[in-house]
Amino acid sequence: MDEGAEELARAIGARVRQERVSRAWTLDRLAELAGVSRRMVVSVEQGAVNPSVGTLLRLSDALGVGLPALVEPPASRAARLTRAGEGAVLWTGAAGGRGVLVAGTDPPDVVELWEWTLAPGERHDTEAHRDGTRELLQLQAGALVVVVETERYELAAGDALSFGGDADHAYINPGPTPARFSLAVFEPGVGAAHRAEVPDA
Repeated sequence: MDEGAEELARAIGARVRQERVSRAWTLDRLAELAGVSRRMVVSVEQGAVNPSVGTLLRLSDALGVGLPALVEPPASRAARLTRAGEGAVLWTGAAGGRGVLVAGTDPPDVVELWEWTLAPGERHDTEAHRDGTRELLQLQAGALVVVVETERYELAAGDALSFGGDADHAYINPGPTPARFSLAVFEPGVGAAHRAEVPDA
């Protein structure tokens, strides 16, 4: 990991641990609720790994805080300003592509705003998110193919697409130049499945 990724991994780890401890949950309890291994929870809390977006989504949902809360410091202000270049880089591709979370809202109905770049030939596969998740994207530059289960959508610059993010999907750059797009993700009821449960002592 580069220095920026290491710093982000440490910040995410500290926030996950803070949220887990505030609920008096054991490492095993969080791992069980999130559907990840205990080793992964330990590694995330120690800032030793750069977890996938899927892993972060499972952890944030189990904690009931939403993905944006794991990558930005707690804020009591009504507005949160993210300057250019200050978003959380949560995905990097082998050819230099990046998925940057630039803004988000608080749970239970979380909206995430992403800035994506895919290098020529690059592909990002995403597993299905929680039920009811919707994604909206607009392509700013280049060409993009979005695959939602078995359906394939070809976009040119300026085109927009909305689809259910609760199905497996992928973003592919078939063109010779970088593809840049904005992506909004709506995740309803984050943490609802675990809110009524009694924490471990």
